[in-house]
Amino acid sequence: MSKRLLTKATDLAKHVIDIKLQKGMTAVDATIGNGNDTLELAKRVGSNGKVYGFDIQKVAIDSSKELLEKNNLLDRVELICDSHERISEYINDKIDLAIFNLGYLPSGDHSIITKPNTTLKGIESVLYSLKENGILIVVVYYGHSGGKEEKIAVEKYLNKLDQRKFTVMKMDFINQINNPPFIFCIEKI
Repeated sequence: MSKRLLTKATDLAKHVIDIKLQKGMTAVDATIGNGNDTLELAKRVGSNGKVYGFDIQKVAIDSSKELLEKNNLLDRVELICDSHERISEYINDKIDLAIFNLGYLPSGDHSIITKPNTTLKGIESVLYSLKENGILIVVVYYGHSGGKEEKIAVEKYLNKLDQRKFTVMKMDFINQINNPPFIFCIEKI
């Protein structure tokens, strides 16, 4: 019996990561949260690759550091306690893959959320720094206060990207209740 593929947005994002990210590549987790994506990226890039992880909450940085240390992968990750809107201030490398999980830290203070203005600056920085055929994944959680505004702003921004420079795909569950998260995948041409 085969495993279900279309279960949740994070599983779809993981499939994209599995297909794209290889040893020696450079990746960005723009919203590290509990560190699960950062861990997956660190496994994928190998000892010669690099992962940059951003979060504004020290608790997210600390828990991610602990998770990476437990898995002996901290040496290939740079954890940065700052907003993803300042990605370009920290990264000079070209990026192979980046991921944003918009919303709030599930185990944290739900009043601390990603916001349209900082998210759009972060997305723009990543798009500028992507290598040719590089991928940006944006997982949009919008069932919280402020989430719908961010969803609208991100979709409007991505909809206007030049199709000669970027391919933008939206993966959305259309028969699910309670504002299920969805994914944008953007590939630089």
